[in-house]
Amino acid sequence: MPLSKDDVTVVIPTLNEEEAIGRVIEELKQTGYHNILIVDGYSIDGTKKIAESNGCYVVFQHSRGKCGAIETAIENVKTPYMLVMDGDYTYNPKDIENFLTHCEKYDQIIGLRVNGRENISYFNRFGNWVITKTFNVLMGTKLSDVCSGMYLIKTDTARQLELNTKGFDVEVEIAAQTATSGKVTEVPIAYRKRIGNKKLSSWRHGFQIIYSIFGLARRYNPALLFSAVVALAVIPAFIILGWVIFEILLYGVWHTGYALIGFMLLVLASQGLTVATISLLLRRMEKRIMEKTNRN
Repeated sequence: MPLSKDDVTVVIPTLNEEEAIGRVIEELKQTGYHNILIVDGYSIDGTKKIAESNGCYVVFQHSRGKCGAIETAIENVKTPYMLVMDGDYTYNPKDIENFLTHCEKYDQIIGLRVNGRENISYFNRFGNWVITKTFNVLMGTKLSDVCSGMYLIKTDTARQLELNTKGFDVEVEIAAQTATSGKVTEVPIAYRKRIGNKKLSSWRHGFQIIYSIFGLARRYNPALLFSAVVALAVIPAFIILGWVIFEILLYGVWHTGYALIGFMLLVLASQGLTVATISLLLRRMEKRIMEKTNRN
């Protein structure tokens, strides 16, 4: 049974969103959500004034970037759940109902942008796909939209997070921690054309997020990360052994040293692949044990 809308605080990180924030707040209130927390990154336009004139509680964030906004929100939220959404009109408050239907069973619910994908450029869609696939491989998850800017999280779970990122990679850091220690799922949402200037740089922030994912994998799933890196030795192994075979077939020349190096790299890669597979199996077993423990 869905929770009451009063059990959720809608958190909106803002930075110069005067063109959209009024419409977002109006839609939220029309949909029945009145616990609205605006965490402002020291906007130089009328964002704060518009939010306050619409009856919203506004706090200025500490620390830098979106991560600082989330940390500030966690300190101020008083309800059992907090839902984070951008203030640029891209997310529809009507979709919050999809989160509330399942929130008691999960620590975090991520909004999967299935409707309105035409409002995301092809380049950004490809970037999101690369980021999500990288995250799934290194963290052993099966998520579909890890970069979504709309997600619900239990407030108690949020207070246990250790956030170390500074920018837009905060979403993947939260997902990494909740996926490691709790239960995460996704619900379908719509994505609308944004109002105002975008804050995210596709290239710079994209590479920053991927870099952060490798750091998160090193922290939360090191066995899989390092064994996967070792497994990459299969590439030079095949190149070297292929060249050795080519030399034998074409010229009848046998390179003992190179053949030995190629064989050793192949053995090393197979060991890395074995450890990676065992790591994935152990991780899945751990999650099943945790789920059974939580049910009991």
